[in-house]
Amino acid sequence: MSAVKSLEAVARDRVGKGAARAVRRQGKIPAVVYGAGQPPESIAVDLIRTRTLIYAGGFKTTVFEITTGGKKVRAIPRDFQLDPVTGAPLHVDFLRVVKGQTVVVEVPVHFVNEDAAPGIKKQGGTLNITLHTLSLDVAPDQIPDAIEVDLTGREIGDVIHVSDLKIPAGTYTGEATDPVANVVPPTVLGAEVEAEEAAIAEAQSAEAAEEKAEAEAEADESAEEKTEE
Repeated sequence: MSAVKSLEAVARDRVGKGAARAVRRQGKIPAVVYGAGQPPESIAVDLIRTRTLIYAGGFKTTVFEITTGGKKVRAIPRDFQLDPVTGAPLHVDFLRVVKGQTVVVEVPVHFVNEDAAPGIKKQGGTLNITLHTLSLDVAPDQIPDAIEVDLTGREIGDVIHVSDLKIPAGTYTGEATDPVANVVPPTVLGAEVEAEEAAIAEAQSAEAAEEKAEAEAEADESAEEKTEE
């Protein structure tokens, strides 16, 4: 389970685009904490600290203890915005969490023991992943870091469903029959790659032929102009 992490914040008394820009100039990010039947609270958190947490992974499945002016509240990130050019965080939304509450989070799926899968190791098959995350309805203090899928013994043609997995805590919000991954023969993906490469080569050949024809036409026009002179 993810450990609760601390996060220092300062209260914001002004909101709006101008106030948000002023906060960012101070090296902080505007944020809001909402939920649990309480009014939303506008805060600002440190830019560098928040950027590090986001890019470290697992940000939206981590419960934070946010301290603002001596007051502490536990919350989980619900959403964040990044600058499309620099990738720097621009804003974060936090949802308050209280005892007895559950939240819906996307938990990453990790595949282990690929070397122990005969269909991949010995037969040259490929693991085709359908779900990289699972949506779980889970108590905030029980959110798994990841859900492991053991590939031991998996053969070509095997399909792994959600029902085959051991989910440490929470309830999957989809169907138990949802496929997570399957082991496909090497020729399946190989044929797709070959077809794609052939299509690219054909397009490049057609483009080269068109360019050559245009160059020859320009050369003929130039020769005719010289003849007329």
